[in-house]
Order: sequence, then structure tokens, then C-alpha cells
Amino acid sequence: MNKVLIANRGEIAVRIARAARDAELASVAVYDDNDADALHVRLADEAYALDGGTGDTTYLNSDKLLKIAKRAGADAIHPGYGFLSENAGFARDVSEAGLVWIGPSPETIEKLGNKVTAREIAVAAGAPLAPGTDGPVADADAVRAFADEHGLPIVIKAAHGGGGRGMKIAYRAEEIEDAFESAVREAKVAFGRGECFVERFLEKPRHIEAQILADTHNNIIVAGTRDCSLQRRNQKLVEEAPAPYLSDDQRAKIHESAKAICREAGYVGAGTVEYLVAPDGLISFLEVNTRLQVEHPVTEQTSGIDLVLEQFSIADGNALRVTEDPAPHGHAIEFRLNAEDPARGFLPFPGTIERFEAPTGHGIRMDSGVRSGSVVPEAFDSLLAKLIVTGSTRRQALARARAALDELVVEGVPTVAPFHRAVLTESAFTAESSFSVYTNWIETEFSERLAASPELAAAAPDAPRQRFTVEIDGKAMQLGLPASITAALFDPARGGVGAVEAPAGDVAADSAAVVASINGSFVKWATADGEQVEPGDALAVLEAMKMETTITAHRTGTFSHNQQQAGDTIASGEVLGTIE
Repeated sequence: MNKVLIANRGEIAVRIARAARDAELASVAVYDDNDADALHVRLADEAYALDGGTGDTTYLNSDKLLKIAKRAGADAIHPGYGFLSENAGFARDVSEAGLVWIGPSPETIEKLGNKVTAREIAVAAGAPLAPGTDGPVADADAVRAFADEHGLPIVIKAAHGGGGRGMKIAYRAEEIEDAFESAVREAKVAFGRGECFVERFLEKPRHIEAQILADTHNNIIVAGTRDCSLQRRNQKLVEEAPAPYLSDDQRAKIHESAKAICREAGYVGAGTVEYLVAPDGLISFLEVNTRLQVEHPVTEQTSGIDLVLEQFSIADGNALRVTEDPAPHGHAIEFRLNAEDPARGFLPFPGTIERFEAPTGHGIRMDSGVRSGSVVPEAFDSLLAKLIVTGSTRRQALARARAALDELVVEGVPTVAPFHRAVLTESAFTAESSFSVYTNWIETEFSERLAASPELAAAAPDAPRQRFTVEIDGKAMQLGLPASITAALFDPARGGVGAVEAPAGDVAADSAAVVASINGSFVKWATADGEQVEPGDALAVLEAMKMETTITAHRTGTFSHNQQQAGDTIASGEVLGTIE
């Protein structure tokens, strides 16, 4: 290999470009209309426009990517994660075009990327498994039949893809239909295919991973384990290596079964075998991600292996440099920095980053796709950067993490950093003798404490605001203004139009209005026009940054919705209807 096209964007494209430089390979970046000034474009040796502003016309368009690779003279393609990284058809097209595909074979991607056939491989390899369907389910009735046989809760999963997209949990029978429909929609948006299967959901499990490296010389190793249990809506927020508080027997079972699964599948390259570990110690195979993981840096920090350089080397036909499972050195924790507001239910927020200052110091690593002035587009994932903190022990890593998060400065868009600061005060996560966090711990145990935490309060706007419904180009919108400004506008002594009482907090002047809380696209109405609703009832579903957000009722009354339809572009603050 001499020149690698990076079929991705953001921080992972930056990471691959830097590794290519270390490997003395030329790098080629691609970019959509939103990313023309992005960091990965600047750092690569060459960059080419994809001419479009949505995923399906740019980073998911295999024809454009292959044409650019030919034009640039690239002889290899690295897909990163997300987009086409687990698309067997794209991997096959790359190989048939005479290029090196930096990843497992198309056949392996097909077998392991489909969670149904992956289960079959896991069974053949002797891996532990929870009950699940033999194939994709046709409809919500099939999901109900599985739940009747195996009990609730159940989890509905996209058969193609990963990363928590297209994954919904139903705890009650009446939740099944909406959960199935939502999982199918998210799967189609994220992976282009909506097939889903069903598994029995383990209560309060930890999420444990094994990082695999395998070459064409019959060598396969587990470079390390990771714990990724701190999640919200199945989206990982914090990951660490090695996975703490596993018994020697559990760790050995994970290492051996992960290698057995990959041998059975003929795996070559870097990949991750994921498991759930129940409170009673039961281990259940979850899936295989046939790509590099977002959380790969914590394994690099504790194993001493550069996983991207190993991907390059394996794809070039070389044997692994390390052929035995390495013993971990120290402890590393990764904090994902997403453009989401934890004070507003982790709503994604596109916008412009006005100021970005990374922390520094011993044991601090920042993998970032942004800098001051970067634009965060609505069309893509909310991940901006990753803060990775390493210490000789977990205790030291946690202490360094607190200091690093205090130093971090991001202005212009909200991030989940206040959540990270708050979770570092929680004994369930930080205790030295136990680990009480599980995959839905945030929703079930931590959300109320998080909402009341001083970390979220410190990140909230200081000024009280008053909201008004206004009309802009014929469209109703809500405008929020600081109380000091509204007081001046309506104060006759200061040239205003008339006095108005300034609010004591963030109060809606038009309390009947139901407004969009995010920029995104309209998915569907969840409540019929004219229906009686109660606080918390679902009214509408919006989608942004590949995640669905449900707009709920804030009061009791009759809901009248406006004329938004599926596919419409929605602005934050747009009035969706009223509750009278």
C-alpha cells in the first residue's frame, strides 16, 4: 500500500490520517458540503469533494468514493467506523476495483454483520448466549410471540450494523409495537436496512468487549478487554480498559470465546466481540463489530499496540507484531464529547464551536475532529472528540480525569462534559471495591441526581429567559430572550412599548405551544389531532444526528397539531401544535 483513501469524516478520519503519516502512507480525505473546512480535510495529504450535504449522497455513496479513489491514485480504503465500515457490498466493490480493503473480508462482514448468523457462529464456537429469535422478525406480532414465550423485557436489534442504532427495549407488552417500529426506522436511517431480531434482555448487565486482532498467518489475539457500561439510550458515553472487576474465570472465558468466534468466522483484521455480563456472573454473547471501535484508544493506551497501524500492516499481508494476548499496563478511561445537552435529555445540538481548548498533562490524550470555529452539522453523528485519560491505576486515571474535565473548554454548542463531571462523583462508578454501573443505570438510577447536580447547574445559562411565539415567513416559532432584554423592550422609560413583568425563570409566555426541542427532521405524529393528552404523553417523533427524539406533552388538554409531515425539516423552537 502507498496511498489510503479515508472513507469517513470527523475524529476517526483525523485519527486515520495521522496513523497513515506514521506508517509513511499518503492519505486522501473526502468531504461533503458541510465539511469543506473540517479538520480531517486539512490534515490529509489530499482532499476531494463528495458534492452533497447528506449521508446518502456523500459518505454512504460507494460509487463516489470509488471514483475519487481512482482519481486520487489511492490503492487502499480505510472505512473507519459507521457509514460503510460494515457494508459487505462496499468491501466487495473495493476489492473488485483492485484496491485493498482495510478490514475483514466481505464474506466475514456478511456473516458477523448479520446478528442472526453471528449468533449461529457463536453457537458453533461454544460461546454463551441469551435466548433470541432464529432470524429477523416480520412484525410486532412476532415480537409479542417471542415475549410470550421467553418473557419480558426483550430487546429489538437491527440485524445489520451496531453502535446502539436500531436498538429498542420493551419492558411492557404495550411498548412492543412502538419499539419495533422505531428500531426499524433507526436501522434504515443508520444502515440502509430495517431487518430486526429479538433477544431476551438481561436485567442490569455490564457491557464488556474483547478487542480482536487477527492476521492472514493464523495468528489471533485479544489485545484487551473494555467496559462500556455507561450508556444512555444504548449509546456509549464512557469506556475503560481493562474491564475492571472481572474474575479470572470470566476474563479467560471472554478471551477464549472471542477468539473462537473469530476463528470460526475466518476473521482477519481488527474487530470487537461484545458481551453482556449479568449481576450473577452470566456471560452472554452480544455481537461482533467488524471494524475499529470508537473506544479503541483505551486499548491502545493499556496494550501498547497502535490498532490503526496494525490494521494497515495486516491489510498489507504482514503477521501480527504481537502474537500472544498482551498483559494490560495501567488503566485508561475514554470520555466521549458529544454535542448533546444533558440538561435537556441529551438532545443533540448542531452549531458552530466558538472555542475549543483541550486539557493537557501527563496521561492525557485528545482525539478530536474539531477545533475552534468548526461547524457541527445536523446530518451526522454528534461525536466531536474523545478525551482519553491514562493512569498507572484506575484510581489515578479517575483523579486525572477530574482535572482534565475541569480544564476542558467547549463553547458554542453544549456537550456532555457536565455529565462526565457529575458521574465522576458517583460511588457506583468510582468505588475502589465494586462496580455498580450497568447499561441502563443512567436512566434508572442516575437521571434524577444528574438533573439536580451542581455540574449541570454550572453549565446552564445564567440569565432567566422569556419565550414568545412569533411568526417568521409564515411559520410559527418560539423565540427565547433573556429577561433583561425583554424588560428593556417593554419598558417605556427605556423606549419600549409597554411594561411587562420579567419572569423569574425560563417561562413560556405562550404556555399552550408545543415546540421542537431540536433541529432535525419530522418522523411522525405519535398522537392524533384533537386527542386528549396528559403530561408526558408522546406527541411527535423527530430525528437528528441518527437518533430519534420524542416530543412529549407538558400539560393536560386537547392537542391540536400543525401541518408538519414526515421528512419535513424542523428547526429548534418551531411550533408543532398547541395543547388547550
